[in-house]
Amino acid sequence: MADELWTIEDVAAHLGVKSSSARGALSRMGVRAHSFRPHPDSNRAQALYDAQQVRTAHADRPGQGARTDRTTD
Repeated sequence: MADELWTIEDVAAHLGVKSSSARGALSRMGVRAHSFRPHPDSNRAQALYDAQQVRTAHADRPGQGARTDRTTD
């Protein structure tokens, strides 16, 4: 079965943010583009992201208010 690939618009919809914010979120989560294809209108490179990798990275985020700077010793 082929990988499910998402455009940045699909990623943004899943994350509940704008496309420009989704790019930053992907970068912070360590998700890189799976591949690139020509955009159907402009023919510029369009990044495609592995949907399962995006879902997993999003589920693994610590959440709002998480104090990731503190450790329990």
